Amino acid sequence: MNGASREALATARESLDALTDSTSVDASTLAEGLASVTALLNREVSLRRVLTDPAQAGEAKAQLVSRLLSGQVSGETVDLVSGMVRSRWSRSRDLVDALEELTATADLSSAQRAGVLDDVEDELFRFGRIADSSPNLRAALSDKAATATAKAGLLRSLLGGKVNPVTERLIIRLVTAPRGRSLEQGLDSLSKLAASRRDRMVAVVTSAVPLTDVQKQRLGGVLARVYGREMHLNLDVDPEVLGGISVRVGDEVIDGTVASRLDEATRRMAG
Repeated sequence: MNGASREALATARESLDALTDSTSVDASTLAEGLASVTALLNREVSLRRVLTDPAQAGEAKAQLVSRLLSGQVSGETVDLVSGMVRSRWSRSRDLVDALEELTATADLSSAQRAGVLDDVEDELFRFGRIADSSPNLRAALSDKAATATAKAGLLRSLLGGKVNPVTERLIIRLVTAPRGRSLEQGLDSLSKLAASRRDRMVAVVTSAVPLTDVQKQRLGGVLARVYGREMHLNLDVDPEVLGGISVRVGDEVIDGTVASRLDEATRRMAG
């Protein structure tokens, strides 16, 4: 997003934080309401355009939202969306993108309040690894001929009772309404949102064998000093790296694996 949409999203994030910080607001219910509005505006292009039309008065658009949504979603959801349509958006699609982000953030806030945000982060990461290693699963989840209901049913059969309900909801929304994103891109976005709940960065750590608790603490401390922010470690075990570890933070990769050094030595010999 750029220009007006970036400012509008920043304002919406502040409004959402104010709501989820209140103990009287059920963040999960708020997420469900926002998800419903996201689906509505993603489907109804003409309505989306009306609600982001700069020629229309902000208050008139807010009143339209109130008429459409009151009684269908929570009052907090109505208030939040009403505030969003009062803002100016560069593109009508940006409003839906923003609502989608706020939906995920509200669910992650409920996990944080319940003290299970770490679990949700880890489960999202593990699901991505499982999907990567299972071509049949990836094909089923990305099959354009399959209905959203069928995909949701498949995911519930796989995840139900095995992961936190927040994790299940996030993955189901991502798969049934990808909105042009790959599964990997969507999971990466969710991971970053989860980390941002406590101003942390995410490091994907690959090692030949599982790290000990002491090793994880030391690595987390080193990365926190290097990047100046608390670091959440997503841990992946891959015997093919042979030894050492590889760390990816955003687009930056710190590769200290034996496999990497062997590859480099082979390239030099061949060159």
